[in-house]
Amino acid sequence: MRVNEADVDWRRTERGETGFRRKQLAAAARGERLGCSLYELPPERKSWPFHYHTGNEEAIYVLAGSGRLRTSDGTDPLHRGDYVAFPAGEDGGHRVINDDADEPLRYLALSTMDDPDVTVYPDSDKIGIYAGSAPGSDDERVVEGYYRRDDDVDYWVDEA
Repeated sequence: MRVNEADVDWRRTERGETGFRRKQLAAAARGERLGCSLYELPPERKSWPFHYHTGNEEAIYVLAGSGRLRTSDGTDPLHRGDYVAFPAGEDGGHRVINDDADEPLRYLALSTMDDPDVTVYPDSDKIGIYAGSAPGSDDERVVEGYYRRDDDVDYWVDEA
């Protein structure tokens, strides 16, 4: 199904240093196995917290503006026309940063929509677990939650 980005509503996320607008293009076009969202980061804001997926690959393509990209290897400049792939696993860690004081940073974010998935947040030592629909989907899930990594219990705890 074809969709024009002008016909898709922006959804806003604001939390601390994180702030962006997002149009879920693939969902609007009824995509099932490939996700695609248009993001706009205002000046001096950041995308989702630094993370990686254990089961899904992601990528970004910068449409306008510039900024920085934090990866597992450090921080590098990010410019219009850049395409960056983030493989599943620790090597795919990423966060987009708009450190330009004047211009928004616009980019497409693409992802496989494999279910289940675990998202790892190294800075806060948390994990996110998703089953029933992939991360980025608004579909109902049978399991979803965020947990500190050190909150694990023995397999037999509370079992008869």
